[in-house]
Amino acid sequence: MPLTHHPFSRRQFLVGSTAALAVAGLPASRRLLATPAEDRFGGWPIGIQSYSLRNFNVDEAIRHMQGLGIHFVEFYSKHVPLNSTSEQLAKLGKKLDSAGIKMSSHGVNGFTDNHEANRKTFEFAKRAGLKNITANPQPNSFESLDKLVAEFDIRICIHNHGPGSSYDKIDEVVDAVKDHDPRIGACVDTGHFIRSGEDPVEAVKRLGNRVFALHIKDEEKQEKKSHNVIIGDGFLDVTQLFKTLKAINFPADGSISLEYEANPNNPIDDIQQCLSVAEESIAKAKR
Repeated sequence: MPLTHHPFSRRQFLVGSTAALAVAGLPASRRLLATPAEDRFGGWPIGIQSYSLRNFNVDEAIRHMQGLGIHFVEFYSKHVPLNSTSEQLAKLGKKLDSAGIKMSSHGVNGFTDNHEANRKTFEFAKRAGLKNITANPQPNSFESLDKLVAEFDIRICIHNHGPGSSYDKIDEVVDAVKDHDPRIGACVDTGHFIRSGEDPVEAVKRLGNRVFALHIKDEEKQEKKSHNVIIGDGFLDVTQLFKTLKAINFPADGSISLEYEANPNNPIDDIQQCLSVAEESIAKAKR
């Protein structure tokens, strides 16, 4: 993923946004602000799920992200294992800082009723400076997760995995998060909802302020056996998605990750096309 450097730093942008939010009297975590015109994605935390670059090692993946001009990444465990030490994460952090990239999330991670095993994932997230963990929690894990999100102040984002998997319907995710700590919410995978015959935009509407993360992808078919296409070429209304995210006040410290699973050996051109569609749709959503 090649990256185009902007004339302002990512840190300046994030600090400026937080300051403006404070002036507006609204919590920074729940508002996205107008940002400098040079920002390709208008202030949205658009990044990539590193599974899209699974056939590259982490250093190669970072170079591709830099080339694509993105500033956020959700890593998966092949690139950044959960047992990474503070020293290893510090070394990774220097590489990311040099590339102008921030790790916004990690996943998708499983959770059970094993509280100590669950705690280890949260301890990793704390070492990595994360606010979000994308997750596939078992039904028996929520008592543990309620305690851990409160202790660490880190969000759990339930990821839908498509037909035949847990949380493949919007109702399942809505039922899973209700009555739990407000930091337990959703990572809306638009492609998997499409394969499940569900409308991902409706998922964002219904889950509202429980939406903390997204995996943005599009599908050729609304059925289990499908494959990714350039976003907007299948069943995903990308402009309406961003309009809806704006309407629910998607948090500025949330995670929005393009995930392109097709063509793993040479995905860069397709990913760049998807990013261009996202850029154009964000501009349309402002009108």
